[in-house]
Amino acid sequence: MTARTVNLLTVAGLMGLLGALTLTAPRWARLMRQPVSALPDDDPASAPAPAVTPPEPDAERTISVKLYFEAPELSGLLPEDRSLPFSVELSRQLRTVVEELVRGSATGLASPLAPDTKVLDVFVSAGGVAFVSLSKEAAAGVPGGSTAELLTVYSVVNSITANFPAVKRVQLLLDDRPVTTFAGHVDVSRPLPPDMTFVAIVRPTPSPGASEGGPAEPGAQTP
Repeated sequence: MTARTVNLLTVAGLMGLLGALTLTAPRWARLMRQPVSALPDDDPASAPAPAVTPPEPDAERTISVKLYFEAPELSGLLPEDRSLPFSVELSRQLRTVVEELVRGSATGLASPLAPDTKVLDVFVSAGGVAFVSLSKEAAAGVPGGSTAELLTVYSVVNSITANFPAVKRVQLLLDDRPVTTFAGHVDVSRPLPPDMTFVAIVRPTPSPGASEGGPAEPGAQTP
């Protein structure tokens, strides 16, 4: 097929299309003159607004810990249960624990840290050592004597390691600097592991009807 033939076929097709439009023009004219049905009102202002339910506030997550405070009459530490805000950041969680120790006991036990002690910084190394920097008031508030200093140091160490197994040892700092001791008796120049021998043993109270020479009650500690 030559180019000329193609051109002729194209012209013929256009002529046929034009003829078809001419024949159907009256019908299209009638359709175009018909009234257009009113469209539904799509005005968004007239539509009722969907009910909006306010989101429920997320419940605050908490964590249960045991804080070790001093029991002066027993010359040792006693645990006190406490519920604290939960933090996904371990160092932030440990800081909260030490701050609660400074805040003091809720059951009448003695706080081993002076109330004006400030927790300056807390961070945890990859090896599981928690570095806890306290202000100088922590050392100034130690009443004196080796026992008081031991209870001050291990209230912090035990409160951290007993609740967070990822922490194996605690390095205590004063004003962001390492020190050899708080009050001259306990070496804090190195990271310290927990020592639960400082936790006091509470002996059960004998029942009123028990005789002095009778058998000891189950669980009672003998001297």
